[in-house]
Amino acid sequence: MTDEVARRLVHATGAAVPLGYLFGGDLVNWRVVQLFLSVALVVVVVLEFLRLSVGLDWAIYERLTREYEQDNPAGYALYIVGMAVVAWAVAVGLPISVAVPAMLMLAIGDPISGLLGSTEASSVKQLWVLLVMFGVCTLLAAPFVPMAAAVLGGVAATFADGVKPTIAGYVVDDNLSIPVLGAVAMWVGLVAVPGL
Repeated sequence: MTDEVARRLVHATGAAVPLGYLFGGDLVNWRVVQLFLSVALVVVVVLEFLRLSVGLDWAIYERLTREYEQDNPAGYALYIVGMAVVAWAVAVGLPISVAVPAMLMLAIGDPISGLLGSTEASSVKQLWVLLVMFGVCTLLAAPFVPMAAAVLGGVAATFADGVKPTIAGYVVDDNLSIPVLGAVAMWVGLVAVPGL
């Protein structure tokens, strides 16, 4: 259980990225967020290449990766990929007001859900855990987007958190899908039901 708590605490530290933007004043604009995540992405790609191809086996990998991540890209790398995709989607029109809560859904909603109901990668979480995830994600989005978009984002993030499909033997990790699906759903909500 201590490894699970450690994983969740590391997960929550990612909230520093969107919160840094929100409270960083003139020092942290969105370009800084994009550049930071780009550098982080390069670092994790190199680390994952070394871990999976060369066999780099640091003790931290044993503590912070799961069984199904041993031969696939680890959750921490997919976390950075998901955050970077959302950050750079702003360049093609995604509002920052959507990107920030999508990142918070991953950094805050997912660890809460994980502590309440960690499951095997191939199983669906309990209904009450999914309801908590939905509530947390919707509340995280509500200050940034209209309620209809917040609810759609909460539904999408909850779906991504609760169901981890396996495609060609590879588990689609929620660290990638939560921010991406949450952002897409909120963006659709803004376009389809503006003002609600």
